[in-house]
Amino acid sequence: MPLKDLRDLGEGELAQKERDIREELFRLRLRGATGQIENKMKARMVRRDLARVLTLQRERAAGTRR
Repeated sequence: MPLKDLRDLGEGELAQKERDIREELFRLRLRGATGQIENKMKARMVRRDLARVLTLQRERAAGTRR
């Protein structure tokens, strides 16, 4: 998800997005462990989305914004 779209979300929506991404990453890890994953790059993209969300949450908590 693009950072611009994430910046438009409120605090509650951002927290929900984090939970959803963590759950999706968990499911991808399970599928990867059992060999059922088709696109191995999907996990990498999901980890990057999680990093974007966490970075945005830290920016808001610190009161800084780029």
